[in-house]
Amino acid sequence: MLAKFVSYLLLGLVRLLTGAQARWHGCPPSCEQRIYFANHQSHVDLVMIWAALPADLRTVTRPIAARDYWTKSRFKVWLTTKVFNAVYVERMRSKDPVTGVESDPLEPLVAVLNAGDSLIIFPEGTRGHAAEPQAFKSGLYHLARQFPEVVLIPTWINNVQRVMPKGEVIPVPVLCSVTFGAPIALAADEDRHAFLARARDAVIALRDI
Repeated sequence: MLAKFVSYLLLGLVRLLTGAQARWHGCPPSCEQRIYFANHQSHVDLVMIWAALPADLRTVTRPIAARDYWTKSRFKVWLTTKVFNAVYVERMRSKDPVTGVESDPLEPLVAVLNAGDSLIIFPEGTRGHAAEPQAFKSGLYHLARQFPEVVLIPTWINNVQRVMPKGEVIPVPVLCSVTFGAPIALAADEDRHAFLARARDAVIALRDI
């Protein structure tokens, strides 16, 4: 009950501060299983996409959240798990101190997709501050190979870095938008570098729409 109340409160706050404009360009909202992949400039990015999705899609779409940042306090843990239903990811690979086996950062994402839910991911892996996204890391490629039936939706988040600049804790009102583009798919003979470059281009192409 409390989580639902806070979700409505956050939706109202996000819309008040940003306008939270959702633009569906090339694809309509759909409950089909999807991976929304977006540029990444702020910790507010996951909140923006979450708020831009219709209510029925929010219940089946799980944003990724960096474990090292979003588990720093009990409130952040509660917010990400109870309100956003986020899936935690490690930004760095680590080894089990006993077995020496290296962790797979994609394992929790694979589990979400195997369960039938959709994902919101940020292929840059970390926040960028340039006009264009950084080169995409290989995670999106591996997920596309393992789950060819999941629809890949490029997504552009505009202006959100001005709402919550790095190092700031108080948001400022700025008109923002989230643009969802036409789906792309991994071609049968497409290598990793070509696919990731094409996926990045698909996100950048939404910038001026």
